[in-house]
Amino acid sequence: MPPLPRLEPGSVWLVGAGPGDPGLLTLHAYNALQQADVIVHDALIAQEVLDLAGPNAVFEFAGKRGGHRSCSQAEITQRLIHLAREGKRIVRLKGGDPFVFGRGGEEALALAEAGIPLRVVPGVTSGLAALTAAGIPATTRNTNAAITFATGHFADDGPGDTDWRSIAKAGHPLILYMAVQTLGSIADALIEGGLAPDMPVAVISNATTPRQHILDTRLDRAHDDAIAACIEAPAIVAIGENVRLREKLARHMDVSAFGATLEQA
Repeated sequence: MPPLPRLEPGSVWLVGAGPGDPGLLTLHAYNALQQADVIVHDALIAQEVLDLAGPNAVFEFAGKRGGHRSCSQAEITQRLIHLAREGKRIVRLKGGDPFVFGRGGEEALALAEAGIPLRVVPGVTSGLAALTAAGIPATTRNTNAAITFATGHFADDGPGDTDWRSIAKAGHPLILYMAVQTLGSIADALIEGGLAPDMPVAVISNATTPRQHILDTRLDRAHDDAIAACIEAPAIVAIGENVRLREKLARHMDVSAFGATLEQA
């Protein structure tokens, strides 16, 4: 095994924890957890991942829970800076990849401006992991040469200022993060932009964990079907022709490691 980097006192590593299954952690992520004095983690980090930390690590929760007071982004960043200036070895543990819809870029910029030594450890992003776990190829030569990733989380309950009409016209498969609450308005906007109402959709909740739940539906029914199926966050929504491939692949795939529940809407 090649030598792994040392987490130095007074530095912060932004570490991607992957989509949920601890087996999908990178070796660099495991190395970071073993060295950390303090692990500042989000709400969606599985306990099985936290259990991989070194015996002397201290955990600080910095997640966001609906209906409860959450740490602001400024508070989290200032805490990281404070701990680093105390000489602690800090791991900021974030679900998926730190730089994919995880505010990792904001934290990295703030740490850099404060002069804090910094490393970013990539993680398996949930958008791709959820598709693979559900038997949906992100790309194939016969379906698509491009794919679009977007967030469905906005300040209000509407479709936000994303140009969904242009996304619809591009015709690429669309992968939505954090879109459970806004799926209805996003689907309406995509249909208005030209996507077929019967475009296949898969909603994958708690991807790669024993609680994984997959809903097969279509664009014009996705919101109502997700409510009826009691789909809960975190969830990835896949929209596009490549979702049809799941019907052929899922029946032959071993998904027992993830405990997937399959439903056909």
